[in-house]
Amino acid sequence: MGYDIADYKAIDPIYGTIEDVDELMAQLKKRGMKLMMDLVVNHTSEEHAWFLESRSSPKNPKRDWYIWKSPKYAADGTPQPPNNWSQILGEANSAWNYDETTKEYYLALFTPNQPDLNWENPDVRAAVYDVMHFWLKRGVCGYRMDVINMISKDQKFPDAEIVLPDHKYQSGRKFYNNGLRLHEFLQEMNREILSKYGAIAVGEMPGISDIDEVLKVVGAKRGELNMIFVFDIVDIDNIPGLFRFTLQDWDVREIQRIINKWQRAMIEQDGWNSVFIENHDNPRSVSRYVDDSDEFRERGAKLLALMQTTLAGTLFVYQGEEIGMRNFPATWDPDMEYKDIEAVNFWKKNNAMYPNNPSKLSEARRVLQRKARDHSRTPVQWSSGPNAGFCASDVKPWMRINDDYREINAEAQMNTDSSNNLSVWQFWQRGLKHRKEHKDVFVYGDFQLLDSDNNQVFAYSRTGAKAGSWVVVLNFTGKTQEWEIPKRVSVDGWRVGNYTAGKPDKVTRGRITLKPWEGLLGECV
Repeated sequence: MGYDIADYKAIDPIYGTIEDVDELMAQLKKRGMKLMMDLVVNHTSEEHAWFLESRSSPKNPKRDWYIWKSPKYAADGTPQPPNNWSQILGEANSAWNYDETTKEYYLALFTPNQPDLNWENPDVRAAVYDVMHFWLKRGVCGYRMDVINMISKDQKFPDAEIVLPDHKYQSGRKFYNNGLRLHEFLQEMNREILSKYGAIAVGEMPGISDIDEVLKVVGAKRGELNMIFVFDIVDIDNIPGLFRFTLQDWDVREIQRIINKWQRAMIEQDGWNSVFIENHDNPRSVSRYVDDSDEFRERGAKLLALMQTTLAGTLFVYQGEEIGMRNFPATWDPDMEYKDIEAVNFWKKNNAMYPNNPSKLSEARRVLQRKARDHSRTPVQWSSGPNAGFCASDVKPWMRINDDYREINAEAQMNTDSSNNLSVWQFWQRGLKHRKEHKDVFVYGDFQLLDSDNNQVFAYSRTGAKAGSWVVVLNFTGKTQEWEIPKRVSVDGWRVGNYTAGKPDKVTRGRITLKPWEGLLGECV
């Protein structure tokens, strides 16, 4: 599965060898690049040697390297889970798994194949630091830390509040998201390992939106992590308090609120942002935030690129995002094409709950097509050749290639005639170059929201200590919009737009007309 690690110091043979990783780092170094590794230490694989020892006997020295609890018992004597926490990737299932050999349950928040490590045990933490040392010594520059805010659990393991009455199990996030000892553990990790290597550390922290709590992790003087992935922007269409496979409507004011909140918080309180809207755990951004139709996909992808390349912090671009890859079609059969366990469990749950309800199953299909993680996991579309150039024609990839690969692929976009119109890839390339040239403004500068009550247009200014002021205007609708340039903003000229390869010919004062999904970058006097 990728996130069930069976050996932290080896490479799965289907991907290569550890020497291949060494060669990769050597070649990256020649090109002025570095390799950040994904660190998955909230849980391991059930096949890891540590867990094999742990489950072998209650008396094994590694028994308390994982979280084991005695069962409760039903009236008929059958064992029941210690509490009502649900599985994160399958809310119809318990997060606890019964072991027939030792007659106890082990905690596996994500799937039964991924038992959670017991971070209360200092031997576990020492083993994790040893793994980190192993790879840092080999040359990785740091770590993206998977669900690192879940490593400290409430040791009372209480029942969760019943939010979904029609579900047997409930979300226990309240009892393991940013737990009591999280900051103690992260400070110890920084002190023992990260600080000794000057390593970068980026924490994945779902479910945390409180500014003060985030700043405890990323504040410059806290000695914990450099930055975290705040999930507000990718939770924008979730119904609050429910699981991820839900949908609610939103408009641009919500994007404004989220981005303004975190841009201002880090500027004012000496923290640091990660900038992202797409990753392997979310659908394609062009399908989520804009319009992925053939008519507007390219415009929308460029609008999102313009937004991200002009926000303060460290920018993370996900594979395929730079060419505007989109979700696969709604016509794909959920029983055949969805491979991710979260999607599989969701579809299985809905079929079990509503077997004779076409309306409910149709809605479940709609949610899958909008939000499944599978959309970001289809093979990258390199060319219009067989299997989109990802693998040889006689090789079957793990997932079906998106049907649009002949039109949307890296080869075509890299070779687009850029005299009149840039491809999405070329637009990203130019945006990143511009970001580096003006990093005083776009990476480190001040951020000010310009029109917070507008539910169609997102506009903001960026100001650097040395490089002046710029304004960004983004029409987040598929309709033509009129926008009044604030009198306090003196635009000298529009330098970048997503409708032309050159400088947009637009008015710089008064009311400006914005085409559907149009984005503009202007330099101020």
